[in-house]
Amino acid sequence: MAGYRKLGRTSSQRKALLRNQVTNLLYHGKIVTTEAKAKEIRKIAEGIIAMAVREKDNFDLVTVEQKVPQVDADGKRVKEVKDGKKVTVYTTQTKEIKKDQPSRLHARRQMKKYLYEIKEVPVEAAGRKKGTKNVDLTNKLFDEIAPKYAGRNGGYTRIIKIGPRKGDAAMEVVIELV
Repeated sequence: MAGYRKLGRTSSQRKALLRNQVTNLLYHGKIVTTEAKAKEIRKIAEGIIAMAVREKDNFDLVTVEQKVPQVDADGKRVKEVKDGKKVTVYTTQTKEIKKDQPSRLHARRQMKKYLYEIKEVPVEAAGRKKGTKNVDLTNKLFDEIAPKYAGRNGGYTRIIKIGPRKGDAAMEVVIELV
């Protein structure tokens, strides 16, 4: 007996389907799919969320100084003439950043290995590249999802049956984060 459902697909198609659905579940919070797919998605999503919960507080706050170019009102860099050459003027800023411990960094890389990248497109710029931004799903897992489930031992997802699909009578379900 196999340890997983084959879902009537080749291994590469199955892996791509599951990666896509797990990514969308974690991004949107819930998705509609068939019962067999939902049971496979649940295994993977709960493992990823458990990893995030385990490593959510495993970082150091580090103060960093960085050189930042000065900009004028138009957003262009301020230039200054030194020794007959135009040179950009820099200022020093101090910033406090989160530096991952090795185990959290490993968990982040494991998540990135499985989850797809998500591009967020504003409604008014639909179909255009301008205004799109990449969403860091691993940061969302560590900062938003993991603290929500900190006191919970598993059971991060819920499957609710909707009913049979009209075309092929496959049982449709909603899988959502609890």
